Order: sequence, then structure tokens, then C-alpha cells
Amino acid sequence: MNASGPVVVAIGGGHGLAGALKAIRSYASQITAVVSVADDGGSSGRLRELLAIPAPGDVRRCLGALLPEPSSTLLNRALEHRFEGGELDGHAFGNLMIAALAAAAGDFVAGVTEACRLLGTVGAVYPATEEAVVLKAELDGGGDSSGGTAVLEGQVRIMTTAGVRRVSLVPPDACPPQQVLDALAHAGQIVIGPGSLYTSVLAACAPPRISEAIRASSGVRIYVANLREQVPETSGYDVAAHVRGLARHGIDIDLVVADVRGIALGDLPDDVAVWSGPLADSSGLCHDARLLSAVLERVHERPHVHGAVQKGHS
Repeated sequence: MNASGPVVVAIGGGHGLAGALKAIRSYASQITAVVSVADDGGSSGRLRELLAIPAPGDVRRCLGALLPEPSSTLLNRALEHRFEGGELDGHAFGNLMIAALAAAAGDFVAGVTEACRLLGTVGAVYPATEEAVVLKAELDGGGDSSGGTAVLEGQVRIMTTAGVRRVSLVPPDACPPQQVLDALAHAGQIVIGPGSLYTSVLAACAPPRISEAIRASSGVRIYVANLREQVPETSGYDVAAHVRGLARHGIDIDLVVADVRGIALGDLPDDVAVWSGPLADSSGLCHDARLLSAVLERVHERPHVHGAVQKGHS
């Protein structure tokens, strides 16, 4: 952590948010991760259905990304360990730990907070909602003969479907923890993404009070673009299409950070600044934490984003 660095809130889910946190931890003075809990597949989905708790899987990954050195390797392996055989088959140890702490505390948010304390994470991790939620999608061209709109429910079903236009949560008034709203109010940077646009990133931004807090924030709103389209969820999307998807949900971006070797930039609004350059790791599949960290830290050092980062230049 960097005592002179910015206060950062990172929003999203899955492997993308965990990767962003590995970059952010090297330059930020304070980190708050806001994590989607709408997953309904695998170990997370089973625990969500059995225990009526928010899905813990993406929270687990973020805890692992914020573990202290030098213990992080072994602890992270333990959190990610999946049991084989018997009634625990397929469950990740970290998911079970979070579920047990939530049960002992009588509250999921309190359980995750205790997990942060016990593991000594270098930042705070919070679920996007205090309660279990279902992700709901409206599809393009989905109207029936009566003029209705096709609606799909469930993260797993949505991520395997093309033509998603908008997502929301059931219940629609699901509340984020107050700590999330407080963090957004004091953030110098809000880092959104990378990750599956609708089923991770916007699933975390979907609670109305979170999107409102992002709009009201005086911090720089940064979108870390995916390295490529995600088939079929965002088939045919360039970076500008991702930004338009965020805008449809009330999330306006100040700066886009993108590696355009695997995805086209597209026609972005004139008021959105762009940093473009190499960001992928040696596999080409994930963001390199050191490269991403250097870019995000540079934005902190040059607070007047629109003057300091010219559109289309690295």
C-alpha cells in the first residue's frame, strides 16, 4: 500500500475484479472492493440456494487478491482449494469459510468483514447487496406479439445469451452495505471492471443506490476494458459498446483504459478520455497487474484527466 496514493473503490466480480485489485494494491492508500453476489452456478450457487445467502465465490476471489505478503500464496491456495468426493464435492474452502462466518455473525456482511480481519487483507471487501439476489436481463428484440419484452433470470443463463440490453436485480430494492456508499462518497478513483459486462460488472453496479453513488462521486470514474469480446454475452462489442452499456445503466465514465490489440476502440463520446496501450499478460488472456497498476497510478498523479490523457494516445 502507498500512503500517498489515492483512495480507490473497485467494482465488479469474478476473476476480473480480483485481477484489478492485484494492480490497485500497489499504489492505493486505501482500497474498498464492491463485489457482485448474483452468481447462481457452481459452489456459490449451491450455497446460495441451500443457505439463502449472497453468493460467496467472487468475494472469495477478492479476499485472495488482497491477502498480505508473504503469506498470500499458501492462504490463497487454501481459499481456492476445492474438495473432491462426498457431500463437499466441488465446494471451495473459501466459500465454506465465508458461509460459516456469516452464520456465526448472523449477517453476511459482518461475516465477510470478519474474514477480512482474520486474513489480514490490505483492503476492505463488501458484497454489492446485503441479501441474496437474482440477476435479471432484458433482451434486445425480445418483444412478443403483445409488445412485451423477453426477460431472462439467472447469471448462468444470462452469460450464455446474446442480445442483453439491460440487467437488474430481484428484489429491485436490494440494498448495498452502508460502508459501500460511504466509500464511494470519499473515493478519489472508482475503478470499474474488467470482467463480464452484464453478469459481473453491471451486476455489481445494479443496486440503484450504488449507481446513484457512482454518479454523485467526485472521484475519477475509470473503466478498465476487457481484452476481447466475450462470446456470446458481448459478441460484436467494441470498447465503445461496453461504455454505452454502462451508460444505459446510469454509469458515466471519465476515462477508459484499454488494450486495443484484441478489441477495437470504437466511437467513444468526446468527453471520455482514453489511455490505450499494452495491458495483457504473457498469455494474452488476462491483464498484467504491473502494467495496469502503472497506468492507474499515472492517472492519480495527473488528476486533470481530460487534459493529461489525450484520446487515442498512450
